[in-house]
Amino acid sequence: MIMRNYIIIGGSTGIGKALVNLIEKEGQNVIATYNNNPIESDKNTRYIKFDVQNEDFNIDELPEEIHGLAYCPGSINLKPFHRIKDEAFLEDFNLQVLGAIKLIRLLLPRLKKSGDSSIVLFSTIAVQRGFNFHSQVSVSKGAIEGLTRALAAEFAPNIRVNAVAPSLTDTPLAARFLNSPEKVAAQAENNPLKRIGTALEVAKAAAYLLTPQSSWTTGQILHVDGGYSSLK
Repeated sequence: MIMRNYIIIGGSTGIGKALVNLIEKEGQNVIATYNNNPIESDKNTRYIKFDVQNEDFNIDELPEEIHGLAYCPGSINLKPFHRIKDEAFLEDFNLQVLGAIKLIRLLLPRLKKSGDSSIVLFSTIAVQRGFNFHSQVSVSKGAIEGLTRALAAEFAPNIRVNAVAPSLTDTPLAARFLNSPEKVAAQAENNPLKRIGTALEVAKAAAYLLTPQSSWTTGQILHVDGGYSSLK
């Protein structure tokens, strides 16, 4: 088996951590980053500290060839539009869009060098459906979807670029929306499958897009949302 090198930005918690575990189980080389949730490295996964806001990424710690890059950092800030300050929109954009852009630009030579690589970004169902109080989220994630398609066209045929767009998922990031049985039941009732998706379910979709299993897939926004974006 050829050892492939995967970089998971934001791999210490939630969907990112589940994605690390899936790639690791395949015996591949994983380098994952953390910011506030340090994890000890093991034989197949090496964790390094990285603060997206401070751009303190040491590229010398990475392999010369990179076969997959997943950018997982995100936020869920829900407010009425009239209460959102410009700075809040910019903060989300810097984290979720500009952070991804800077990492892709930095790692692009190593992604190209592998000759067969994949980039996976993360959007949200809110871009497809439109929900109250989601303008701050949707601005950044809408940009992610546009970036995904543009880069997929530009980087083909040697680098594939796709995104995963989940509905609300049971992760630490979403904990405040699922911190009571009543909230869980209300969220589940809105979904055609009548439950909340798990980090592992979303990570499996991301792992598919990140690995050669999806070698005929690029420029796609994969909705992993229990049917919420397309069913009533």
